Amino acid sequence: MHLRILTVYTVLIACLVAALAVPFARAYSSHRTGQLLLERRADATRLAELADQAIRDGYTTGLVQEVSRYHQLYGTAVEIRGRDGERVAGGGAWERGPAERALSGRTTGNLPLVTPFGPDAVVIAEPVGRDAQVSGVVLMRVATATARREVALVWAAVAGGSLIAVACALIAARRLARWILRPVTELDVTTRAIAEGRMDARVRNGGHGPAELRLLERRFNAMADAVSAALERQRAFVADASHELRTPLTVLSLRLENLEPHLRESGSGDYAEALAEVDRLAELLEDLLELARVEAGTAAPEPIPPTALAARLGTWREVHAARGLTLVVDVEAAGPDAPPLPAPAARIADIALDNSAKFVPSGGTVTVSLDAAGALRITDDGPGLTPDQLAAAPGRFWRAPDHGNVPGSGLGLAIAAELARSCGAELTLRSAEPHGLVVELRLPGQP
Repeated sequence: MHLRILTVYTVLIACLVAALAVPFARAYSSHRTGQLLLERRADATRLAELADQAIRDGYTTGLVQEVSRYHQLYGTAVEIRGRDGERVAGGGAWERGPAERALSGRTTGNLPLVTPFGPDAVVIAEPVGRDAQVSGVVLMRVATATARREVALVWAAVAGGSLIAVACALIAARRLARWILRPVTELDVTTRAIAEGRMDARVRNGGHGPAELRLLERRFNAMADAVSAALERQRAFVADASHELRTPLTVLSLRLENLEPHLRESGSGDYAEALAEVDRLAELLEDLLELARVEAGTAAPEPIPPTALAARLGTWREVHAARGLTLVVDVEAAGPDAPPLPAPAARIADIALDNSAKFVPSGGTVTVSLDAAGALRITDDGPGLTPDQLAAAPGRFWRAPDHGNVPGSGLGLAIAAELARSCGAELTLRSAEPHGLVVELRLPGQP
């Protein structure tokens, strides 16, 4: 939009300047051409009077001398011819068109417009004689070098002034466009910040821009405040509800366990399923609480070095071994110069390893690696996910159609995505080759 405003404004100013400059330049050319005609036509008239007298008297020697002196003095070719076309004096100025008009009794009333590009010379013709008794013609070939030079100087001044005017207009247009679009730029920056999760971002323009856009900024800030407050109330509700439900669930679990001695043998299966559902509900509440804490921005900010991350992930070897899986932790291979990872990276790795322990078949391999740039990858050789499932997996409560009977709340990857967003990192899921899943965490600024 900034470029469009500049273009439109500059084009309009350029058209206005051209509409003023071009007629002015042509008007000066016309004025200088008329001035040249008036200057030399007076000389042509005087020579015509001398030629008329000389032709009637039959004595042309003085006329020839006068024409020669004029040519030497002004450098202008003058040629005088009689009615029958015979040359009387001078030479080098003959041109049929002007001569015929002069022989018909008409003087030269206008000349071709003198511009910096031509013509190099013009011909002025003056009839010799009075009234209808035209006895000859005076032709004067006038060089236009001086007039063209003066016109060129004026045209150059007009062009220079026009360029300065357009440049000033362009500078003014840039400032005007910046002033008009300042609120739009602030809105764009703020909306990008809100989209990245910084819900406290607001437009702070300081009174710049049109009044209508400043009003839009205030209304945008009011809308952002309302949305932020609604989200905060929602998070608080989820956190409070999850926290308050933990105690009744704990009491319910204890009471169910106390009922075990009083059960009949036929109800033991239903009793086990009820306990499993209570445990599943407790796990769901824990995940909801963690998700609420992450969204509220309470994640630990301290970075974790690769060595500490390797030690933490090593505790998952027994869990994977119990399920017939091989866990390879290759975090320390990134070298001593590897940058520390944000604290949420450890929890993200835990979530990915917990999922691999659930969904990778027995005999599979899970590899945790960290490259020198600090990209953390958890790769398995399990069944993996389809492209549609990869896009939907980070959603809340999402479960693959064929994993409905696997324990879990469907919030693990959603929590991981929020943890990555909280530290400015990017969490991506993609298919492994030839099969499997890759969970990758890239730090800010990585390609």
